[in-house]
Amino acid sequence: MCIIFFKFDPRPVSKNAYRLILAANRDEFYNRPSKLADFWGNNSEILSGLDMEEGKAGGTWLGISTRGKLGALTNYLQPRQEPDARGRGELVSHFLTSDMDSLSYLKKVSTEGHLYN
Repeated sequence: MCIIFFKFDPRPVSKNAYRLILAANRDEFYNRPSKLADFWGNNSEILSGLDMEEGKAGGTWLGISTRGKLGALTNYLQPRQEPDARGRGELVSHFLTSDMDSLSYLKKVSTEGHLYN
């Protein structure tokens, strides 16, 4: 099961405290090939791991950009997967690389949700 934990404190009480603590796991499919978190080769603005499974390569489950964007998703298993559906990791990758704000991107995705498993 995928899960994301975060703690956000905009005004930490100590100068040594963190404003954001984020912890996440990928999913229960441990054998899926992926790249470790790193800045993307030709796009050094984005830090994330990358899915390398055939048909889903280039997607990510958690990433952050130097422009202040954070994208994440968790697993949502359906009884039947559509073999031609797009990988959900594209949602995070596209958000991080787009110039859209989060609300505009959410509205766009809400009309395209049927394209993804």
